Amino acid sequence: MPTAGSPGRLIPNLIGDGPTQMAIDAMLLDQATQAPVLRFYHWDGPWLSLGRHQRHRPQHWDQLALEGRLRMVRRPSGGQAVLHAGGLTYALIWPSAPRRRKQAYREACRWLIDSFTQLGLPLQFGDDPAVASSSNCFASSTAADLVDHAGVKRIGSAQCWQRGRLLQHGEILLDPPPALWQAVFDEAAPPSAPQGIDRQTLEQKLIDAIAIAWPDVCWDEEPLSDDERDQVDARCRSDGSELTGIDATI
Repeated sequence: MPTAGSPGRLIPNLIGDGPTQMAIDAMLLDQATQAPVLRFYHWDGPWLSLGRHQRHRPQHWDQLALEGRLRMVRRPSGGQAVLHAGGLTYALIWPSAPRRRKQAYREACRWLIDSFTQLGLPLQFGDDPAVASSSNCFASSTAADLVDHAGVKRIGSAQCWQRGRLLQHGEILLDPPPALWQAVFDEAAPPSAPQGIDRQTLEQKLIDAIAIAWPDVCWDEEPLSDDERDQVDARCRSDGSELTGIDATI
């Protein structure tokens, strides 16, 4: 855990396209010092994010993109493809995270477990082996993921390490769109989270949970500065990280 009196930064929820969201997270990781950073965000429509090292994608994903049913982007974190639609995404930047990956996942996810337990949806870590047999992140539940009592994966997480600093991405599955999920992954969508979980207040409850789980961190809300926004815009112009239906670089 961060040391006593550590500052922590909360960035207000931003709705944006895939390249912008990924550029923000990469920029925050690049400039991380000692303070952890947490942000939640939504996407401006259905997006499919592919893991940093994911080199294969089914051809029909390109067709769905050409039809305008979704857009694709490359994540800086690992793992398989995640459909961002009807859920809530988080990014946690932790400069002083434990170097052992499994320990880092467990300590970085404890606040999520505590929060959803209080909301009436107890979660536990998955136990599937970490293999790349499926293009769908939510097709398996490894020790990096959180599942409910029925074995349904509710939160999928992936990491990116840079000079000892950790970026952990996570997608909180709430209301996956059945038709689009079936079209993308050729399988039925997981069930929605219980309606007793208030979608409007969930983000604040999660913020409250990490404040309790990390009591030595003084969390303060701090929006992106003008300089940071300029950096993000520059990254988007130079990266070209959106993957189109005719993209051949992946």
